[in-house]
Amino acid sequence: MHVSPDNVPTMAFDWGSIKWFVTPSAIPGASSSLGEVIVNPGKGHARHNHPNAEEVIYVISGEGRQMVDDGEEFTIKEGDTVHIPAGAYHSTYNTTWRPLRLIVTYTPGGEEKALEAAPDLTLHEAGSVAEWRQA
Repeated sequence: MHVSPDNVPTMAFDWGSIKWFVTPSAIPGASSSLGEVIVNPGKGHARHNHPNAEEVIYVISGEGRQMVDDGEEFTIKEGDTVHIPAGAYHSTYNTTWRPLRLIVTYTPGGEEKALEAAPDLTLHEAGSVAEWRQA
């Protein structure tokens, strides 16, 4: 199945945005989730966990700081991959003036549903352009 970014909604938050290209709820038979995350300059996704899924992060571009399992923060940059075990607390922060672009996966998929309850969520329909906002 082919999925175009123009055909999926954008989840926008104070810290950045996400487009979920593959999710079990949207793609029949999919058992994992895959999306592109943009973390805005100077912003971050605060400490959280995914109790039932591991996460893999691949850095497309940019640089930031990553914490996994309440350990020491470390630098992530273009080409790096981070594995986060199921249940491990983690956070990601963009430490530069450029957007931090990531590909993320959840296995098994479905953990992205928790983001629908975020108080700062603005959902932009498929085909619309999400306005970048700086808090």
